[in-house]
Amino acid sequence: MVWDVLNIIGTIAFAISGAIVAIEEDYDLLGVYILGFATAFGGGITRNLLIDLPLGLVWQQGILFYIAAVAVAIVFVLPNYWLERWNRWFVFFDAIGLAAFAIQGAMYAKEMNHPIIAVVLAAALTGVGGGVIRDVLARRQPLIFRKDLYAVWAMLGGFIVGMGFAESEFVLYSLVALIVLLRMLAYQYGWRLPRRQKSGEEPSPMR
Repeated sequence: MVWDVLNIIGTIAFAISGAIVAIEEDYDLLGVYILGFATAFGGGITRNLLIDLPLGLVWQQGILFYIAAVAVAIVFVLPNYWLERWNRWFVFFDAIGLAAFAIQGAMYAKEMNHPIIAVVLAAALTGVGGGVIRDVLARRQPLIFRKDLYAVWAMLGGFIVGMGFAESEFVLYSLVALIVLLRMLAYQYGWRLPRRQKSGEEPSPMR
């Protein structure tokens, strides 16, 4: 049941985030659907390639395609006033998709008895894959390469699952909530990984 719930949550969240980005970029209806679906299912395809799951499994998620289609349609028909307000929630929906798919990807890899490094990578690629594809198609710099932490939270979730610390449904859902919280805090307060200063560049002030 956790598997299905995470699938639904992640699909809805990423489909919405993809649709919002497409509308911001002035895409037509087809473009909005393509970007919404690419965001919702791109991470799962990337994960399957990594941990040697059949790519055909993606096409066996019929109900999720309908759910994604409805989510994209709702975003597309929203009045501009509401859409402008929803745009402020883009990071929140992206955080939900990141968390849900990261944990689901980790669960897949752990079920297949892959080593901890594969579980962590599966969590990262499942969590960020859809968002990276969305940003590339929208000709934006992927969030994973920006200053605020992004993939780190997916990897943290994968590590916790891979180490066997999240065996119950309550802990798994709590872990999803924790990743969402950490992602939002990192965005709000500008948490970032260290980066190499270029010669002659003034150090950036810490927030």
